[in-house]
Amino acid sequence: MFSLGSSHNYHFYRKSCDMRKSFNGLSGLVKNELNREPTSGDVFVFLNRNRTHLKLLHWERGGFVLYYKRLERGSFTPPVIKEDQTSFTTQLVLMIEGITVKKSVQKLRYSH
Repeated sequence: MFSLGSSHNYHFYRKSCDMRKSFNGLSGLVKNELNREPTSGDVFVFLNRNRTHLKLLHWERGGFVLYYKRLERGSFTPPVIKEDQTSFTTQLVLMIEGITVKKSVQKLRYSH
């Protein structure tokens, strides 16, 4: 069952990743390079060099889940993430669906 949503924390691995890596290899990258605990319940996002393959590593109760998407044509556009930004769920969904936002303007709203 696909159980990822906006309630999870997502972490993007900024370097290219060897897509031959599976649970143990990706967990090692999470622990050694992202300095995060792979079993925390957070979701870790990996892209290959050509940005045609995407893997999501997630710990659920009882074990790891690996989501994998391979594009037959085109490539993923990595999200623009600020250093202090922890959530990029919307950008991740847009990236997976192949949607690139060229310009976005946020309108002023009343704040109480």
